[in-house]
Amino acid sequence: MTNIFYVEYDAAHASNFVFDIPEGHNCWLLVVTHTPALFWVNGELKEYPAYNGVLYHPHQKIYYRACAEQYKNDWIRFESNESYVMETSLPFGVPFSLNDPEYCHKIFQLLVSEHSFQKDYKESSIDCLLRTLFNKLLESYFQEVITPQYYNLLTLRTAIYSNPSQDWAVPRMADSIRISPGYLQSIYKKTFGVSCMDDVITSRIRQAKEYLLHGSLSIAEVSLRCGYNNVEHFCRQFKQITGFTPRKFHKQMEWASVERAAKT
Repeated sequence: MTNIFYVEYDAAHASNFVFDIPEGHNCWLLVVTHTPALFWVNGELKEYPAYNGVLYHPHQKIYYRACAEQYKNDWIRFESNESYVMETSLPFGVPFSLNDPEYCHKIFQLLVSEHSFQKDYKESSIDCLLRTLFNKLLESYFQEVITPQYYNLLTLRTAIYSNPSQDWAVPRMADSIRISPGYLQSIYKKTFGVSCMDDVITSRIRQAKEYLLHGSLSIAEVSLRCGYNNVEHFCRQFKQITGFTPRKFHKQMEWASVERAAKT
């Protein structure tokens, strides 16, 4: 069972903000920072950069404060007897870097929405969201050291998959995060295990498959909408990745759909 006492996102405070609870809360507190902040850790005050998570167990000393013109965070105060909370491997009272802060932020937004209009039947939704958030935090905690460029790379990758048809040439991508093309290609592959141009191709073919599955566009129209000015080049890359030409892929999916309908 999980019960949220209060949850908030984008909570903004002035430069003199201090949160000091010597005996801690009688429940759990999870904080996700959007700006740098000072935290009391192992008997001393330490500065941590933006995009950190920190979990406090019940009755644990809590002390953190702003260290810039503004302090902003998401936070949730809750009680739970669920094993993913009670037996978590996350550290207590020690901030750790998040590998996808925007994802965590969106979960907080959903938690606020669910909690604001909470009904009995919404308890399972809230527990599911909190469980997902804890999974994401664990993923961050056990990830290798996050480089200073990681968040810029993550933003770039999200933009690529959101708008695959754009002109994602390496110089343009590098310029968008203010690094050299050579450095971009090096750290992108090291970070995501795939080159930036291979990621562009993957995002375009994924979009093309959606058009072929659920639309009535011609192959040439699909090609253009997915960022290809040359249909032959599109067909060649599509077959290289999927094993089918676009036309054959479309027919295969149609046949599979007909067969599934016949079985129902």
